[in-house]
Amino acid sequence: MKILAIDTSTKYLCIGVFCDGKVHEYNLETGRELSRLIAVTIDRVLKAVGLEPADIGYFACGLGPGSFTGMRVGVSFIKGLAWVNKKKVIGISTLDILAKGIKSANQDIVPVIDAKRNLFYSCIFSNANGRLRRKTPYLLLNQQELLKKIKPQSIILGDGVPLLGNHIFGAIRGAEILDKDYWYPKAHNIIELALEKIKNKSFNSAFDIKPIYLYPKECQIRNV
Repeated sequence: MKILAIDTSTKYLCIGVFCDGKVHEYNLETGRELSRLIAVTIDRVLKAVGLEPADIGYFACGLGPGSFTGMRVGVSFIKGLAWVNKKKVIGISTLDILAKGIKSANQDIVPVIDAKRNLFYSCIFSNANGRLRRKTPYLLLNQQELLKKIKPQSIILGDGVPLLGNHIFGAIRGAEILDKDYWYPKAHNIIELALEKIKNKSFNSAFDIKPIYLYPKECQIRNV
C-alpha cells in the first residue's frame, strides 16, 4: 500500500509518504510561497522514494481548520491528483492530526490553533489504548470561552499556546503545556489516521472532500 499525505493548514507544508510499511516525512516552512512550492516539493519527495503520483493508492489531506489560503491550496492540489489518478481521498482534521501524536489514557488532549482575530480553533480529545476519540465538536472560541472548557490536568499543544500564555496556568490546574515540537502536524500522524480510515473504508472521492471552515461564511471571503 502506498499513501501520499499532506497538511497545509499551518505555516508548514507537511508531506508524508507511506510505502511498503515505511513512512518518509518532509516539512518545509513555506510562508506565503505555498502555491509556488507545493507541486515541485511533492514531486521531489515522491522521486526521492522512487515513486510517481500514479503509484499512489490513496491520497490523504489535512482539512484544517487553519489558514484559509493554505487549506484551499492543499485540498485543491490533492483533489486534482486523486481525480487524475482515479484514487480515493482521505480527509483528516488538522486538530485530529495534532492530537494523534499524544499517547495518554488519563488526560484530555487539547490542540489549540491560532485562528487570528483573538480566536482559537480547538477540540478536546482522549486517546486511550491508541484510539483517538473526540469529546467535543471542532470549536472556534475566544480565550475566555476556551479556558472554561479545558479541564484540570489537560495536555495542551499547538501554535495557539503562546497567545494563551500564563492565562493557562491561572485557569487550569495542573495543565501540561507541550513545547514547539508538538505545535504543528507531523506526517506520520496523518498516515496513522489514514491507515485507520482505510481499514474502516472511510474515505472520499475527489469531488466530496472539503476544507473545515469554522468561521461564519461572511468572514471567509472578503468581497472587494
